[in-house]
Amino acid sequence: MEITVAEALVRCLEQENVELVFGYPGGAILPVYDALCNSVIKHVLVRHEQGAAHAADGYARMTGRVGVCLATSGPGATNLVTGIANAYMDSVPMVLITGQVSASQIGTDAFQEVDITGITIPVTKHNYLVKDPNQLPQIIRKAFHIASTGRPGPVLIDLPKDVAQAKIKFTYPKNIHLPGYRPTYKGHRAMVSQAGKIIMESNRPVIYAGGGVRIADAAPELRELAETISAPVTNTLMGLGCFPGEHPLFLGMLGLHGTRYANLAVTECDCLIAVGARFDDRVVARIDGFAPGAKIIHIDIDPAEISKNMRADLPIVGDVKRVLEALLPLLKKKKNTEWMARVQAWKKEYPLNYRIDGTLKPQLIIEKIYELTGGDVVVVTDVGQHQMWAAQYYKYKEPRSFITSGGLGTMGFGLPAAIGAQMGAPGQKIILITGDGSIQMTLQELGTAMEQKLPLKIFVMNNRQLGMVRQLQEFYCDKRYIAVNFQYDLDFAALGRVYGMAGYTIETPEQLAEMLPEILAANRPVMVNCLINGEENVLPMVLAGANIGEAID
Repeated sequence: MEITVAEALVRCLEQENVELVFGYPGGAILPVYDALCNSVIKHVLVRHEQGAAHAADGYARMTGRVGVCLATSGPGATNLVTGIANAYMDSVPMVLITGQVSASQIGTDAFQEVDITGITIPVTKHNYLVKDPNQLPQIIRKAFHIASTGRPGPVLIDLPKDVAQAKIKFTYPKNIHLPGYRPTYKGHRAMVSQAGKIIMESNRPVIYAGGGVRIADAAPELRELAETISAPVTNTLMGLGCFPGEHPLFLGMLGLHGTRYANLAVTECDCLIAVGARFDDRVVARIDGFAPGAKIIHIDIDPAEISKNMRADLPIVGDVKRVLEALLPLLKKKKNTEWMARVQAWKKEYPLNYRIDGTLKPQLIIEKIYELTGGDVVVVTDVGQHQMWAAQYYKYKEPRSFITSGGLGTMGFGLPAAIGAQMGAPGQKIILITGDGSIQMTLQELGTAMEQKLPLKIFVMNNRQLGMVRQLQEFYCDKRYIAVNFQYDLDFAALGRVYGMAGYTIETPEQLAEMLPEILAANRPVMVNCLINGEENVLPMVLAGANIGEAID
């Protein structure tokens, strides 16, 4: 029996155990939506295609599974691009399916035609334009495999409308052939052995762990490594949660807004073990001042990242979990007593701190949320000052407990990502920490959250301005502020109530102490308008041209 390609696509998704897709319909993708009518797959109607991409992203980060979204041709497809680029930068497995004008119309500037495969080449792990109807099942199978293996990433499939309506005999391939695509999972034995020797000979080791630890589910091995060799651990923004925030070996986040003691430890170490991290500019700052006296061991599944930004003395290409499993038996217990004493002294001398002056402080809000939740929630953030405060002052206990936009730094990511995360883990308590600038970029997705009956707790750090840009203008533009102040003060609590949420406004520490337990205990969606000082800065901060050991606070 023959079925349409659109019906075959839906069956392929079912074969891949897809439970839900995020999307927005339109003419070119209509055959696929029609086929979804007879599927067990749940479709989540967002309010904008960018929201679909970010929601699929949040779902993937929360569950570790491939996030899927649908959009129509033209503007529907281009509205996905920011979300695709965001997932690409942060190595998130996604499959995005876009409708396209009929094959015979491609290249004619037909209504809602755009070359989405050409547009997304730089920001996808791979993409496809389906021309042969019989190839669709094979393409879907390949797309899910590519998205979820090696270094994960987004894969886009562009489906012309006439191809979607064509009929084929459906079989879903069990095996696929991808010449040239062979990710390396097992680290080179000689390199792993050499890493063991370097580590055992070191006196001042530091472990620098990134998002690759979370992707590889290697948090247990990371902890065993740190405790075996008595090495302090610092995380990138993407790596937060991969090492317990309360652990005595934990140094917090490093880099531009990292802790002083993490940055000092990296600056003074003699062995830097980089695990699933890519030495990005927000971490390294000046290359010549980053771990200048250290032998650098770099473990990463993507060979393109090895020595791309920082030269590695010992490169190991492979899956982080498998490499650490091979490395651990080669190591013996060591204490590094003098080194750990220095690190602990730095932690006492340069703690994270902020000025207490009786006003509502964003750092205090984060601290109190942590105290009342015990770290047993998932925190999702947007991008800006609030993101850095959430990274600094909340102590993440588990992998996948912190979801944020790292590499692309996408304002507007938070709300749809929180929706995706909540739908991926219905029983999990999700807290969104956002800013008044960020949330207004995808504010319409409150409709999606309420339609799906999601009990999100949304804390808006409302300083009536673009706080991080203002901070940059303070330091780099001699306080010449332009285009950072919102002239209209939006009442987010009232806005939440318009959508059917509970709405709270908090202006003082006393109100925070009084209202926060009630807010967190509420079994319904909540919008909290937190009125904070617009002059509050994120500190520590490494200024342009400085080494990471030279932060100001």
